[in-house]
Amino acid sequence: MTTKLKAVLFDFGGVFTDSPFHAFSSYAAKIGASDEQVTDIVFGGYGVDSDHPWHQVERGEISLENAREDILALGKAQGLNVDIWEVFMAMAENGGGLRNDLVEYVRKIRTAGLGTGIITNNVVEFRDHWRSMLPVEELFDFVVDSSEVGMRKPNPAIFEKALEIGGLAPEEVVFLDDFEGNVIAASALNIRSILVGSDSGKTIADLDEILGLNRANTL
Repeated sequence: MTTKLKAVLFDFGGVFTDSPFHAFSSYAAKIGASDEQVTDIVFGGYGVDSDHPWHQVERGEISLENAREDILALGKAQGLNVDIWEVFMAMAENGGGLRNDLVEYVRKIRTAGLGTGIITNNVVEFRDHWRSMLPVEELFDFVVDSSEVGMRKPNPAIFEKALEIGGLAPEEVVFLDDFEGNVIAASALNIRSILVGSDSGKTIADLDEILGLNRANTL
């Protein structure tokens, strides 16, 4: 483990839970659209930070209901009825729950004396729900929620905000996210980053390759 490393920062959705984007296939088929169409209408270009309604709601600039109305209008312009309430229901039905093995690994990280934090693109109306899914106060030193700080990934400013809050330099941090654009943005700031997939065991192995906590336990 590098002596410079002081903290591990995590995304929430798609890291501690299954990716919400996996639910789009069934919903898209239901309304006669492609996955790409629904993703673009609901989330815009997720790899950029723009004035799309979803980006605005994640920055806390508009309410979730306002975003729903604007997204309905975007869908109707393409001849589609895309209702984010139905999208969220599809996500809930396809969700796999909390990745408890990763939660336990976070406990090891904390026991090893390293700091932890969350950087999440999220929505004011979802705050109580996602925070109820895991012991946030116990496991993390701080949370940078896009809807609270008015900036969202992949904007470099949100990573810089997290570093400022944690009193960290980029080279002292490892960051995990399930979206490649966010990993690229963090890496551009010299933050060592891991792209998370659907296998939490691989995520833990990739992280432990850097931290060496499981290897230390076998010596």
